[in-house]
Amino acid sequence: MPDAINRRNFLQLGLTAGAAAMLPRWMNAQATPAANVAAGPDQAATTPIKTTRLGDNLFLLQGVGGNMALQTGAEGNVLIDASYAPAVPRIIEAIAAQSKAAPFVLINTHWHGDHTGGNEGLHAAGFTIVAHKNTRKRLSEPQSMKMFHREVPPSPAGALPTVTFDDAMQLFHNNDALDLVHFAPAHTDTDIYVHFHKADVIHLGDIWFNGIYPFIDEGTGGSIGGMIRACDKALAVAGSNTKLIPGHGPLGAKAEFQKYREMLAAVRDNMAALKKAGASEQEAVAKKPTVEFDAAWGKGFMSPDAFAGIVYRTL
Repeated sequence: MPDAINRRNFLQLGLTAGAAAMLPRWMNAQATPAANVAAGPDQAATTPIKTTRLGDNLFLLQGVGGNMALQTGAEGNVLIDASYAPAVPRIIEAIAAQSKAAPFVLINTHWHGDHTGGNEGLHAAGFTIVAHKNTRKRLSEPQSMKMFHREVPPSPAGALPTVTFDDAMQLFHNNDALDLVHFAPAHTDTDIYVHFHKADVIHLGDIWFNGIYPFIDEGTGGSIGGMIRACDKALAVAGSNTKLIPGHGPLGAKAEFQKYREMLAAVRDNMAALKKAGASEQEAVAKKPTVEFDAAWGKGFMSPDAFAGIVYRTL
């Protein structure tokens, strides 16, 4: 892929070594794991897509970027999320291995480049892009990744959703009903979930980082309270046997998602008490409000201290 495309998605994710260097000095040592995500677009060019069957015509696709879902059928293929731009050939190969049907729609769960980077290439391959109206707005305009001090340029016209909605929309496709439902600002102000009713599968986007601390994009409306409220909204829809696709991490179930929600709430409460007592961000983070969860959740690209800082700032 051209260097310009790599750079665009590199910036859209906003997790670069240079960005980490611009964090407050006291956070730099903890920010290093986040910088490693910068390798994602280049890795996406060569990493095969792992395909897991979730139902008769529904599949989980996992590569380097965010988790994707594929519904196949005679009425056309539906794809949820688009990874990075360099992953497009791998995505097309993975789709072709399951279906010879024509492309139908690509649904974006939110605006971040590890979920929308492939929009332009997949649109060129025949997909119509559907998303919340805020996703089109965010992709159409320059954005800032506040935590990483990164400026994100607008996406090209071919990457923009051409079908948008406000609160919700429903598709009846390939013998299933798909609900597309907007969350109030949570991870960003663009987040939606996609519920496949017959298949009993919900793609949660980056509301759920399964097994790791989440990145919450405070620069585009994200907050710890919003994440918890979004979890509650999704938990109210999910059943005990519903398959839940996180934005990142392995396929999960309602019980696991509930534990994640409880972790978010506990860290919020710990941090809120410190902030109410007058602790500065640096002081509060130093008191390790995540410590009881670090062994289980602290091994991802968001270090415990970096996550705690976001929680403090978005209370």
